[in-house]
Amino acid sequence: MSVTLSFHGAAGTVTGSAYALERSGEIVLVDCGLFQGPKAVRALNYGALPIDVKRLSAVLLTHAHIDHSGLLPKLAAASWEGPIFATEATCDLLDFMLRDTAHIQEVEVERLNRRNQRRGRPTVTPIYTRADAERTIRMLRPVALRETVGVVDWLAARFWNAGHILGAASIEIEAAAREDRPMRLLFSGDLGPGGKAFHDDPDGPHEGVDHLILESTYGGRVRPRLDEQARRDALAQVLTAALARGGPILMPVFAVERTQELLYDIDRLIDEGRLPDLETFLDSPLAIRATEAFDRHLPKVNEPGTPHPFRRKSLHLVMEAADSMRLSRLRGPVLIMAGSGMCDAGRIREHIVDHLWRPETTLVIVGYQAPGTLGRVIADGAKRVRIHGAEIEIAGRVETLDVYSGHADAEELAAWAAARAPVRGTLFLTHGEAASRAALYERLASGGWPRERIESPELDQRYRLRPGRPAQAMKKPRRRAAAKTLAAQGEADWHNRYAAASLALSQALKDAPDDRARDRLLARVEKALGLAPGKSARKRP
Repeated sequence: MSVTLSFHGAAGTVTGSAYALERSGEIVLVDCGLFQGPKAVRALNYGALPIDVKRLSAVLLTHAHIDHSGLLPKLAAASWEGPIFATEATCDLLDFMLRDTAHIQEVEVERLNRRNQRRGRPTVTPIYTRADAERTIRMLRPVALRETVGVVDWLAARFWNAGHILGAASIEIEAAAREDRPMRLLFSGDLGPGGKAFHDDPDGPHEGVDHLILESTYGGRVRPRLDEQARRDALAQVLTAALARGGPILMPVFAVERTQELLYDIDRLIDEGRLPDLETFLDSPLAIRATEAFDRHLPKVNEPGTPHPFRRKSLHLVMEAADSMRLSRLRGPVLIMAGSGMCDAGRIREHIVDHLWRPETTLVIVGYQAPGTLGRVIADGAKRVRIHGAEIEIAGRVETLDVYSGHADAEELAAWAAARAPVRGTLFLTHGEAASRAALYERLASGGWPRERIESPELDQRYRLRPGRPAQAMKKPRRRAAAKTLAAQGEADWHNRYAAASLALSQALKDAPDDRARDRLLARVEKALGLAPGKSARKRP
């Protein structure tokens, strides 16, 4: 029987990773991630699952990031019972990350429903609940790196270090097919850049595969090669300048890996006398729990004879929401690290409201910002943003520090793929925006990969796979409108454009020389909307 591969996420986007392998009606899923970014993209999380859960036998998970694992509880909500195979460290992280994600779902839906009720709109339900997350955690089955695991009778898997975050893996799959030999696939997962503080460089099988599924997050970017010292130099420069401004430093952080790398480097800079013993507030229960997991799994963090980077007296762990709210009173040079890393949820939004309107405040962006997220809007130079319906002026300094990426760049992706050669069938490019995928396609093709054997699948696109042969595209994708939304996500969706237009109108009214000019402006808006002129549009005496 032939095996089919369907791309139910991370196709034209960097989020929502989900790949379905199917044979004889039985499905094995690789990743089951949450869509993130613009509201139009996040809406995909609320739709029906793209697979028949009754035919799902197992999930293989590359790592704990929510864009790869965040819809697992939706499977539990549909009465699926597992198993889910992942590395031991990934299982440890998910033990609290899935609970946290479910809690965020419930809290944000509660807030949204209060607004909907005031506006006369229907209420909504969470994608899943904490009870669903608890059931999901009980399905986790830890596996060791390089250990071959029998998943179903026609498929076995082996996990390789991906060098991305704690526990991250590439997954090699051997699937039985009708042909004389088994078929070998390799899912890269998210690949790290190499030279990271806590992990070895990405690895993988070296004897060739039939089909390679390769991420392309930074497929169009080549970064300067920085060692650990050069990375700390860049951090020291940004933080020293921010301290000179005299105000709080806000740092939106991803809870897993980025937080721990930054704490580690800040600790080293303090020990070297290059930074003062900076009062630092880690305002993220999720990041605090992730830091505890790093303690358990990474001996380097607890290296004897060196100061522990996560237990400095000037590091304050903020668990309770009431304590987080008190940080609004802080003045002067302090560092507030809070989630979420893209500013689209979490406590960092409140700190932006409380502090970023002050010129002495500095916002330091240290990670990838997906299109449509608040972090991306601010990084792109917005002077005003809307948060919880309120207009916030960005008067503080915004710095982008692109030396802490968890992803390999274009050169590193191409080198990792070359080390997996020969790829006897098809190389699929996933987990990247359209421009990044196109750039990586050109780099690979220019380097000798046959163009006709490189595919950039759309959402829900399905392929028939055979050993040693190019994949055969099958029926048209089912969620065509969603695929178009993902293809256009580099542009602002209507929610972003609405927010930008509201802010622009507000500013134009403020800048108008007098009330007569404001009346004329509003009259044009009313005309465009087909509204009867209001009092503000009537001619003044």
